[in-house]
Amino acid sequence: MLTIDPKEVSTAKLQSYLQSAIGPRPIAFASTLDKKGKSNLSPFSFFNIFSANPPILVFSPARRVRDNSVKHTLLNCEATGQVVINVVNFEIVQQMSLSSTEYPEGVNEFLKSGLTPIPSEIVKPYRVAESPVQFECKVIEIIALGKEGGAGNMIVCEVLKMHINEAVLDDNGVIDPVKIDLVARLGGNWYSRAKEGLFEVEKPLVTLGIGVDVIPNFIKESPVFNGNDLGKLGNVEALPTEEEITIFVKQNFEVKGVLSADDEVKKHQLAKEYLDKNEVLTAWKVLLAKQ
Repeated sequence: MLTIDPKEVSTAKLQSYLQSAIGPRPIAFASTLDKKGKSNLSPFSFFNIFSANPPILVFSPARRVRDNSVKHTLLNCEATGQVVINVVNFEIVQQMSLSSTEYPEGVNEFLKSGLTPIPSEIVKPYRVAESPVQFECKVIEIIALGKEGGAGNMIVCEVLKMHINEAVLDDNGVIDPVKIDLVARLGGNWYSRAKEGLFEVEKPLVTLGIGVDVIPNFIKESPVFNGNDLGKLGNVEALPTEEEITIFVKQNFEVKGVLSADDEVKKHQLAKEYLDKNEVLTAWKVLLAKQ
């Protein structure tokens, strides 16, 4: 058996072991506002329910291991004392992941992820319209667990109002675990899904995705693509060049056939096939190819 003394391994390695061993973990998709009223949206898997009376949720934006900096979510909760916690189901997992990209301060993750902000009834931060359950919360206490990189900051929140999409309820008015189709976090790129088990989502931590807001409308408005598809398309750092697209088309007879047929739906369906195989840059080449 491998035995580890936390004091004798790097924080990054210890965190990897902890996150892989303790899971699956629910995801708090936290929406906050800064002092100037600018939105921030970010997911956290150090999260759970701790009390029903009063209704208390706790999540922890940890200090970054690499440089000991803190998350905008933490700063916003300290400044305003308010947060909306949205749950994450499979339908929005790619967009949720895209929102975790470390965009500069002031960038609106709602725009980058393509998710829809809707007003809350009590607190000021927006809710995520696509999330099946949303909790409007006030911050009761923030407990700093350390001062070094990797240290958590427990944000204790009281639920002031809960919103449930009726589509996830069964005939008795109870949340159906299959209908809600929640996802949970494991180690590395791994997630689990209520319906089907394990799957992977590439972490957008190394590069800055272009964002869903940059995707042309003819793609965003296509009935072929869902939110997860848009999340994948928005997670590339740069679009393929015209030269790359030209070479790709010359070498791909299927794409040539679709282009010659001048059928936009078939073109999108072919791109969708590549997205389903996580060949995102190839999907972009199909979408941007011209006759």
